[in-house]
Amino acid sequence: MNSNKTSKKLWIFIPIAVVLCILALLLGNQKQKTISDTRFMLDTVVTVTLYDSNSSSILDGVFDLCQSYEDLLSRTKESSEIYQFNNRKTNEPFTLSDDTAELLEKGLYYSKLSNGAFDITIAPASSLWDFKAETPALPDEKQLKNAVKDIDYRNLHLDGNVLTSDDPRTQIDLGAIAKGFIADKMKEYLLEQGVQSAIINLGGNVLCVGEKPVSILEQTKQKLGFSKEDKSAFLIGLQKPFESHQEVVGTLNIHDLSVVSSGIYERYFRVDGTLYHHILNPKTGYPYNNHLLAVTILSDKSVDGDALSTVTFSLGLEEGTKLIESLPNTYAAFITEDGTLHYTKGFEQFLKK
Repeated sequence: MNSNKTSKKLWIFIPIAVVLCILALLLGNQKQKTISDTRFMLDTVVTVTLYDSNSSSILDGVFDLCQSYEDLLSRTKESSEIYQFNNRKTNEPFTLSDDTAELLEKGLYYSKLSNGAFDITIAPASSLWDFKAETPALPDEKQLKNAVKDIDYRNLHLDGNVLTSDDPRTQIDLGAIAKGFIADKMKEYLLEQGVQSAIINLGGNVLCVGEKPVSILEQTKQKLGFSKEDKSAFLIGLQKPFESHQEVVGTLNIHDLSVVSSGIYERYFRVDGTLYHHILNPKTGYPYNNHLLAVTILSDKSVDGDALSTVTFSLGLEEGTKLIESLPNTYAAFITEDGTLHYTKGFEQFLKK
């Protein structure tokens, strides 16, 4: 009786095993269409990987697009619209391109949402800090106090593509939001080119396009219950602050989402034992000191994640959590200075078990 049952089970599994073997043989020699390139742009290391295309022309095209947006939005490039506005000779209305106006509108929205804790007119203060200097030094205190007087997003008024300012000394810095905007534009380009699976990595901004291609063999194994692992998810690591990129505090399973992290470990220096980082308080011109090491935002659009990573860091753990939990399809993880991870509702569903 028992032997009959055993033989029946074997007859059930033998065809399945044969199918899997055949699929493995058929697919074993297939080469995945994958191409990747890394270049230094946007003052960071930019890597783009295409998983369903090996077209070098598409890859070159997406990097060319990235460069064009850097030329348009940079605070330091003399040809950029932001540089030209910041160094205008008069306070006459300034006409922006469609892209710059679109990004500026986002920046003003998040400046208002945070009640100025995040402020795109931070340039008078941020330009006084040099986090890349060989011998770092604090800005002159008097200069910084004077600079703060000219920081107020409410002085800017955007009407279509026309930008005006109540204060002729108003200057713009889109560094806390531009990379996310550019990543979204790069994704749009890839989709237009027929790419459905890719990763765009602009330093701390990672934008996943679609999901990883999964072989027929893996699909079959999952359908038959032989594998429960989600092989179609992109695995994105949460970097451990002040450690190498290889050291992570967690790994995320991501499908077609943006992952943006901001932290004090990205750009900083120490003077007399005190750490000074690049996330500045518009009210003082000095770095925020709110017991946070890093914030990671998951969102549909990278421009939103980029802005919100700075906004929530500026607001701190409690207020930042409240803000994120009030927004749809948006999640956050905070790392406090004691190394503890704090999640907003729903974030843990993305953590790899």
